Amino acid sequence: MISLELINEDDLKAPDSTDFQQWLNLVAKNLQVQGEVCIKIIGKEESQTLNHTYRNKDKPTNVLSFPSEIPDFVESDHLGDLAICAPVVEREAIEQDKPVNHHWAHMTIHGLLHLLGYDHIEDVEAEEMEALEIKLLSYLDIANPY
Repeated sequence: MISLELINEDDLKAPDSTDFQQWLNLVAKNLQVQGEVCIKIIGKEESQTLNHTYRNKDKPTNVLSFPSEIPDFVESDHLGDLAICAPVVEREAIEQDKPVNHHWAHMTIHGLLHLLGYDHIEDVEAEEMEALEIKLLSYLDIANPY
């Protein structure tokens, strides 16, 4: 199980904590992991600032993952933090003609996989990560997002 801290200071349109918890626990169960994750729901301006600061990309993005950088000698279950941009997730879902909640599930799972060390920079890594996302989403009766 993965414990969740959900922060939505601006009351942006987003799923409730029950949905996020279900998606995190799906990954935890299938990958045999546990820990803590903080998810912050953010707007476009904050997303763009974070994306520019940490990825040198000057535009808002759907999800940013910040893996925990706690030293090994400190006991902690914190896996990291996710910053999910509500307006971008909603816009992408509409553009891709998919249910908004399905895209939220995908972005949450995608972000958590990044916290667990998965990436999609190299083609082989991308294929592995995408296949895992497709498999996990299928358990929720969500079609292949790619």
